[in-house]
Formats: sequence, C-alpha cells, structure tokens
Amino acid sequence: MRVNILRQQAPDSEPYWESFDYDGPADNTVAGVLDYINYHDDIIDTSGKRTTRIGWECSCFQGICGACAMVVNGVPALACETFVKDIKGGAIEIRPLRKFPVIHDLIVDRSSIHENLRQMNVCIGEYQPSANADHAQQYSVAKCLKCGLCLEVCPNYVNGKSFFGALFANDCYLVASRNQSKSKDIAGIYGAHFGRNCSKSLSCMEVCPMGIPTIASMAWMNRKRK
Repeated sequence: MRVNILRQQAPDSEPYWESFDYDGPADNTVAGVLDYINYHDDIIDTSGKRTTRIGWECSCFQGICGACAMVVNGVPALACETFVKDIKGGAIEIRPLRKFPVIHDLIVDRSSIHENLRQMNVCIGEYQPSANADHAQQYSVAKCLKCGLCLEVCPNYVNGKSFFGALFANDCYLVASRNQSKSKDIAGIYGAHFGRNCSKSLSCMEVCPMGIPTIASMAWMNRKRK
C-alpha cells in the first residue's frame, strides 16, 4: 500500500508530500504503519531517496491519550484507532491537523486548547454538586482527551481566538454542573465563546473518539444561559 504523508520540517518551512511503500499486515493501525516506516535504519521513500524519520506524537497506542490525532484520508482520527484494513483504496493519505500550527511533520501545537481553559478559569475548584446531578453525563464528558479532532472538523472553529469549540463547551458543563457557585459565570463564558456561534452541525460528535454526547452538555448549558 502506498502511504502519502504531508511533511513539514519546521513551523516556517514549506510543506511537501513524501510517499512510502507499506507491505505489512492489514490488521495494523496507521500508528503502526508510521512506526513501521520509522523503524528502519535507512528510511527510503518511493523514489529511492533516503529521507528522515517522520515526526509524529504517540503515547498509549490504546486510544486514551489523544496524542496521535491527525487527518487520515480526509477524516480526522486517532492513528492508533484507524486500521489499514478499513481504509478504502490502495493508498493512505496522512496530514497533520489543519486547525493548529505545525511544529514538525504530523506534530502540531495544541497548546491553545489548554490556554483558553486557563484564561477563562474553566476549572472545577471547590466541589459543590447539585442534588440532581447527571453523573453519567459528567463521567462521559470527563473522558475528553483534548485531542482536537472535534475542533478540526468543526465548521465554526478557526484559530481558537474567539470560538473555542466543543471540548470547551463540555468542560464548561462539567465545571458548572459540579460547582454551583461558578455556574452563572461559566454560563456567560460558555455563551461568549461557544453558545452564540455554534451552528450545531454536530460533526464534533461524529469524530469524537470517546463518543462524548456534546449535545447533552449544550442543552444543559443553554438552559443555564436563559
């Protein structure tokens, strides 16, 4: 199988395509394919030219860290959960996430995700649960990996400077539902940086590797805004 990778040596350098041949097992993941290519001492592309190892991030290989988020054949996904056997056609096209600055190859700078949460003080602080708390929803939302896939596919998210996306909405819900004294302030922050500008395409839910029902968080927060 041909593997086409959009590479970029540094943040200020031009991106370029480089191709590799993969002849390993079909039950391997895209993460495994990248590992397979990088494993060799001499990395040769399809033109026969020696090249450098591909830069990409990984940690758990089990779909629970979110580090390996990238775009595979046009679909934002975790490389460790995308299997070769499920990819249609005879080629794999791999790009870095496009909504974040590229650092090197498939490694992007996602620090804006945490910086927005920090600046808006979206943290639980003192635990003040309500008597009728939806613990199932809270547990689901708490599984967010901050991988950025929901932002990559969102038609409203551009650069994270004003609209903060689904993961921000879910964290707002988690904080407001677990600390009653902060719920009013969080509702205002939610409205300014998500609620007023979300077009409700719900594409974020389609790509979320943890299957977080963001629509439930949105419904709860929208009621708080009224």
